[in-house]
Amino acid sequence: MITVTIDSPSLDIAPQWDELVRRASSNVFMNPAALAAAVATDFAKLRVLLAWEQGASQRRLAGIWALQVRRAVPLWPKVSEALPYNYAFLSSPVVDPAFADQVIPAFLAAIEQDPMLPDVLSLTAFDAECPSYAAMSKWLAARGIEPLIVARSSRPFVTKEFGVKRSGSTRKKLRQDWNRLAALGSVEVVNDRSPAAVRQAFEIFLAMEKASWKGERGTAVLSDAGDAAFTRQLVQNLADRQACSVALLQVNGEVAAAQVLMYGGSTAYTWKTAYDAQFARYSPGHLLVDKVTDHLLAQDDIEAINSCAAEDSFMAQLWAGRRAMLDMLFDVRGTRSLGFRMEAGRLLGYHFLRGVRHRFRERRPAASASKAPQGTAAKPQKEAAAALRAPAKAEVGR
Repeated sequence: MITVTIDSPSLDIAPQWDELVRRASSNVFMNPAALAAAVATDFAKLRVLLAWEQGASQRRLAGIWALQVRRAVPLWPKVSEALPYNYAFLSSPVVDPAFADQVIPAFLAAIEQDPMLPDVLSLTAFDAECPSYAAMSKWLAARGIEPLIVARSSRPFVTKEFGVKRSGSTRKKLRQDWNRLAALGSVEVVNDRSPAAVRQAFEIFLAMEKASWKGERGTAVLSDAGDAAFTRQLVQNLADRQACSVALLQVNGEVAAAQVLMYGGSTAYTWKTAYDAQFARYSPGHLLVDKVTDHLLAQDDIEAINSCAAEDSFMAQLWAGRRAMLDMLFDVRGTRSLGFRMEAGRLLGYHFLRGVRHRFRERRPAASASKAPQGTAAKPQKEAAAALRAPAKAEVGR
């Protein structure tokens, strides 16, 4: 029998979480330590759905799903957003696959019955290949609810068995860049997972990102005090539970690139990255991810790596593997309420305008190159990888 409780985030369930993720679909952003950081810094208003398997003698955690109650702008209808906070890149619940067909209906029924959770459910960056999606599709079909599919995409994703590009032009360029970088002196990758080392390395990442083009555009983490406070608490909480680290590519002891990593179950997540512009000609971010990929997949407890990135990001150049993703919206009551229609219009409009912007930026570098003097290369347009989300706040892509 499955029962569902709804509470605020708490670290009290950390032991049950640790046991659940050993057998469940992975989503590090649902880690109670991460959810607690969002609440402690007042970064998001969260409700946590916990599914319990009632056994003969004790109950066992069979699923967890954190929902953010948000509204896009003042006076806009509230929705239940399954991305629990900005800087989360996956909205799927963590569910024991043996109980998915019971847990998902129980979760959706709980949302419908809870007066504090809006009935309009927004699933942004939802894993379309996890057991929860199949169970949700069955429930929707049985209720006669046709969800609005706002967007479909694929995400760079690798496993031990498939996904790493071992040949071709990308692999050739990586070797060339590494050799050129190594010619400067001592090159090493450091990924110390002790909490103190993680906090220190994260500050290096923050400063490096702030000094980059993201700082110029105001999209770096340190550009917003609230974002900085939350992400520092997030990294600290996860690091204390061995669920986060920051890999550094060092050249003669100087950091050329930083990659923030998170760990959930048997999956690692390449969450955010930054590099020092003085090393840009060597593609240090690409080199670091490539080395980290091999290092992670060589570990016994890591089976897959989730890029947290869009399908047109630089991760797609390094990895051949893909994971199907979608953005979806529906009302758990099966109605086309005013709130549903307003949110649907907002999301569809956002994705339309974003597509127009993307096509414009694709054409602009070509136009600039045609005007450049002969022998002068046009400066490429640098762009943050999409966060697969339409938040009220500024975009928080990689």
